[in-house]
Amino acid sequence: METIWDKYAKVLVDYSTEVKKGDLVQIRATSIYAKDLVKAVYKRVLELGGHPILRTSFEDFSDIFLKYASDEQLDYVDDIVKLEYDRVDKFISIGAPMNTKNLAKADIKKLARRGKATKFLSEKLMNRTAEGNASWVVADVPTHALAQEAKMSFDEYTEFLFKSCYLDLDDPVAKLKELDEKQTKWANYLNGVKKIHITGDRTDITFNVEGRKWISCSGKNNYPDGEVFTSPVEDGINGEIYFDFPQIYRGNEAHGVHLWIENGKVVTAKADKGEDYLNAMFDMDEGSRGIGEIAIGTNNEIQDITGNILFDEKIGGAIHMAVGASYPETGGKNVSGLHWDLIKNMKDGGKIYADDKLIYENGKFLI
Repeated sequence: METIWDKYAKVLVDYSTEVKKGDLVQIRATSIYAKDLVKAVYKRVLELGGHPILRTSFEDFSDIFLKYASDEQLDYVDDIVKLEYDRVDKFISIGAPMNTKNLAKADIKKLARRGKATKFLSEKLMNRTAEGNASWVVADVPTHALAQEAKMSFDEYTEFLFKSCYLDLDDPVAKLKELDEKQTKWANYLNGVKKIHITGDRTDITFNVEGRKWISCSGKNNYPDGEVFTSPVEDGINGEIYFDFPQIYRGNEAHGVHLWIENGKVVTAKADKGEDYLNAMFDMDEGSRGIGEIAIGTNNEIQDITGNILFDEKIGGAIHMAVGASYPETGGKNVSGLHWDLIKNMKDGGKIYADDKLIYENGKFLI
């Protein structure tokens, strides 16, 4: 009998990464709580003729590393990791946090230094993906830590996660393809647009998107999914934007984030809570005050902040803007070790104009 984990694994292996015979597949898990899904993914890769390699880690080791590592150790990336980013065909990463706050007290400067040292790995993967030489997907399993962060019981969170991934349906892939068809229509429309103008609470900001590609996200890199996004022209973003949802990055929170952007760079960043952390991350490297992404969330199974960006950026009726690295497949050129998705609720008066035409209002597309 097929279990929920078998169904989950088939989405990740068959649909998201399209594993084929002979593929080298890295399966990465963050804790023992991912075991059931990891086993199902491992089995499915073998069934399809792939070569699985398992990489497991323990969350406690990341904070130990940041606490005790010297500058030399923070800057070091071992050759085996580099080789994997060069040679692995498919990357499947399964999150199962035991503690969502394990890095909340980590040294901000060390976090930034480590991010700067490893950014070339994410650049390599993004470029290989854009060239069609690799594919990757990130997914989570329910844990008590995630449930607590979302202010739900474990059973409530489990139900929420499975529904967000459409795993409660007989054929979740069919639903993802249906979502993609709808989103592709919107993306195709936006691909002909030169300027995006967003207004709302303490928000009036324009994005030059001329020549940039809008992409429909429907379970190929993130699961759950549901968004259309692009990377705006690097020096073509101007205005202010306010993010009413709590913004969470590496276990730290910033609330009431208000940004002022000039010619594509964050020039002023204020927050009611977490302002020092916010600015420390924005000062990570040369590209970390740039804007890497603007996106519109479409997953109506997700309606509230859960504290997990994998889910929260997909909220139906919200947008998100990433500060930091952009995506090469969209035409984006901003390079950074940071990619912090900041989420804004649009359901209370938010509007999006495309070349001065109103296309989105109160959390819904009008086209």
